[in-house]
Amino acid sequence: MNKVPMTVVGEQRLRDELEHLKSEARPNVIAAIAEAREHGDLKENAEYHAAREQQGFIEGRIQEIEGKLSNAQVIDVTKLPKTGKVIFGVTVELINLENDEEVTYRIVGEDEADIKVGQISVTSPIARALIGKEEGEVVLVRTPGGDVEYEIASVEHL
Repeated sequence: MNKVPMTVVGEQRLRDELEHLKSEARPNVIAAIAEAREHGDLKENAEYHAAREQQGFIEGRIQEIEGKLSNAQVIDVTKLPKTGKVIFGVTVELINLENDEEVTYRIVGEDEADIKVGQISVTSPIARALIGKEEGEVVLVRTPGGDVEYEIASVEHL
């Protein structure tokens, strides 16, 4: 399978979630199933069916996380030389040339992306347009809402 780029923080979040699922959520749902079994007839036992469904979700998420971690290529951008080029993991400050509005994005893996906190996926249109460009360059980003020109104000390895 293809390696999936991931930041150190993103990897740690997945490992923490996996640990929580294995050490807390899984034992809790097993206990809930055991308790529901004690109530008798399983065919008409809503608690039992809900607990089994929850168990399915937990087991599925555990497998999903383990798969992602096994295919992860963890990139620690703080250990890479600072060249002023936009690469995976950097924080980029952009200036919209149309309205002089400044925005800051960190380019992260797909699972880590959260626009509310300024983290965009490496596969997003903005990140794809920025990768490989340098500080001071003007970049044309094709978005569903139309083309937008940004100037790369700074590239930081945080």
